[in-house]
Amino acid sequence: MSNTVSRSAPAKLNLFLRVLAREADGFHGIETLLCLTDLADSLQATLVDAAGVTIAVSGADTGPDQENLAVRAAEMVLAATGRPFGISLTLAKHIPVRAGLGGGSSDAAAALVAVNELTGHAIPRHELLQFAARLGSDVPFFVSEAPLALGWGHGERLLRLPPLPSRPGLLLVPEVGIDTAEAYRWIDDIHQTVRRGSVVMGTETLHNWSDVARLSGNDFEAPVFARHGEIREAFEALVGTNPLMCRMSGSGSALVAIYRSDRDRDDAQNMVPRKLGRVIPFATA
Repeated sequence: MSNTVSRSAPAKLNLFLRVLAREADGFHGIETLLCLTDLADSLQATLVDAAGVTIAVSGADTGPDQENLAVRAAEMVLAATGRPFGISLTLAKHIPVRAGLGGGSSDAAAALVAVNELTGHAIPRHELLQFAARLGSDVPFFVSEAPLALGWGHGERLLRLPPLPSRPGLLLVPEVGIDTAEAYRWIDDIHQTVRRGSVVMGTETLHNWSDVARLSGNDFEAPVFARHGEIREAFEALVGTNPLMCRMSGSGSALVAIYRSDRDRDDAQNMVPRKLGRVIPFATA
């Protein structure tokens, strides 16, 4: 068995995202269509003699090590398996943080899978998915490695779907970041959480980009745009590049545009004023 495992941790897009009523446990239900991209962090997990989990992060400030989801994921696996070794994590960040792209959740999923591999796959996959649900609503999707999936409940309930045709896209990431918990409070403030029930779209409507674009939406857009005019301005600029579809991903602040061709995407990249934020080309999985 190798002493080091490397994993890619891809970003996700929410092609639609509906927030349902706050439940008895204090959390909101959601309905979402999740899609992987080729923009990804890189994580390496190495066995070490010293007990515990350490992490070295490059490319972005992810906060205190003990609060890093990848560290918590590695600790969960070690605690569950009782393995007499420690883990050294090396994380190269390429996904913007606090942007609604799931970077922290994807890093956690990569750590779960990598450390479990270092234990000789001691934790069965169904239990690993339970660990993922405890770490965060997007983590089960990343552990599943589905290129496209419907998610509902708290994100832990997933229906894997055939991938859509890969399309080029642009991310426009304003300088301001959005705290997810605060964004949920904003939704409560404007009383958007009135819907109840399970997924409202049939999978027959999710076979092509035109239908997905027609049905897309994100309940976080209204409260975020109301409080951050610079994000609304960036969204309007991206819409003006004639994409196939344009949405905010997750609770923001990243804005996502999908294009019909590489040429359309390249032309759009030249149209977006750089003052509005960082522009990152990508492709969907």
